Amino acid sequence: MSNELLQALQLLKSKQWVDLTHTFGPNSPHFFMFEDAKFETLFSHKDGFFAQQFTFPGQYGTHIDPPIHFVRDTRYLEELELKELVLPLVVIDKSQEAASNHDFALSVEDILDFEDKHGEIEAGTFVALRTDWSKRWPDKEAFSNKDADGHNHIPGWGLEALQFLLKERKVSAIGHETFDTDSAADFRKNGKLDGEYFVLEQDTYQIELMTNLDKLPAKGAIIFNIVPKPEKASGFPVRSFAILP
Repeated sequence: MSNELLQALQLLKSKQWVDLTHTFGPNSPHFFMFEDAKFETLFSHKDGFFAQQFTFPGQYGTHIDPPIHFVRDTRYLEELELKELVLPLVVIDKSQEAASNHDFALSVEDILDFEDKHGEIEAGTFVALRTDWSKRWPDKEAFSNKDADGHNHIPGWGLEALQFLLKERKVSAIGHETFDTDSAADFRKNGKLDGEYFVLEQDTYQIELMTNLDKLPAKGAIIFNIVPKPEKASGFPVRSFAILP
């Protein structure tokens, strides 16, 4: 038995698949205002079956933020359409810049430099910012990267770069390897997460705490963001993966 759909599946399975998701647990890095996750055993095999209870914030591990996470009266996680969660993937590599400047924030000029090499970023794509920050996982201290005064130094997106991508290039969603959309320096300066609010205000979503972006091409891959469907959820751990061309 064969049809167009089954042939497409066979083609996809012949390609390389890359997991973009961290394994997370009670000791994993997380946003500083959240408590550690709790994994408890409810029943063991001695009881006839193994079952656990998991307690964690929706924004834990590699996770998805729907619009409602920051913006009132917008869509919850369950309202995201399935086809929104599968998109062409663009990866902007700024790992060297982030290594030399932990306060790095992506600029419009950085995007234009990327486009000079790889062509214009197409509408309807998912754009991921590679900083290699994920390589610090699962070390909490390395991930938070605090100085002697307790200030975080973590790279991120610049607000103008996000405005350019979502308004001018009309990309569909974004993702990154860090806790937040904005760099920690911008968060300290502005007192709020302007970049994250802007993204979610566009009625789209983002994926945070991604990994393995160093294994992807700049263009040509497809990203799948597979997530449970809890009722009226502000976010949830996600299983993100890419299929390479």
